[in-house]
Amino acid sequence: MTYCVGLLVKEGLVMLADTRTNAGIDNISIYRKLRVFGEEGKRIIALTAAGSLSTTQSLVNRLNEGVLMPGKEEPEFVETAPTMFRVAQIVGEALVGAKRDIESVVQQQEDVSLDVTLLVGGSIDGRAPRLFMIYGEGNFIECGMDTPYFQIGELKYGKPILDRMLNYRTPLPKAIKVALVSMNSTMRSNLGVGLPIDMLVMRPGQSSVTLTRIDEDDEYYHDLGARWTKALSQAIDGIPEPSYPIPGA
Repeated sequence: MTYCVGLLVKEGLVMLADTRTNAGIDNISIYRKLRVFGEEGKRIIALTAAGSLSTTQSLVNRLNEGVLMPGKEEPEFVETAPTMFRVAQIVGEALVGAKRDIESVVQQQEDVSLDVTLLVGGSIDGRAPRLFMIYGEGNFIECGMDTPYFQIGELKYGKPILDRMLNYRTPLPKAIKVALVSMNSTMRSNLGVGLPIDMLVMRPGQSSVTLTRIDEDDEYYHDLGARWTKALSQAIDGIPEPSYPIPGA
């Protein structure tokens, strides 16, 4: 299982991905799910994936080698695409091709899922960051102001904090905290999602990012989780007792 989340607020872009892969209760390992393409100062394009590891690896290979788009004679690269919209088109086409590659190998096997969902975000030439969710069929949608986040993988545990605490005008430092609490809540309820976490943060007007790996020894992350648990407990204690009839009361 995987949890990846992307937040796009007025002050910038935040993308988080866990690193746990699970091929059975006794086969758990670490695998980087957030990849960055481009050149610092010119363009930064980040990609996170949830789903089939083999399809994801085939996708990355296709992106590195170039993607032949419909009606074109030469392959295109995310490193030279003129816009983030074109980047999303290239990644979508690469995903369709990657699934086709793997299907030819595993078509005789049962219960093999090749599905992958992607988040693609970034900035080209210092333009405002954009964020897309790309589905297994290669089609995609773009993140907007009304709901300024996307999730892929294990969605349900981290969604409530995003819905309650995040909007387009949320300051970037607070957005980072909200994203981390969303990830922490998911880890608390699903052991298939785990540390380390890879985090990317980007501000508008800059084709540069900060990349952080949060591991088991990260004091801030553990303190954040403990404070959130305590705050929830205090909040529930501060709500008046229910006025409905209670047996034995």
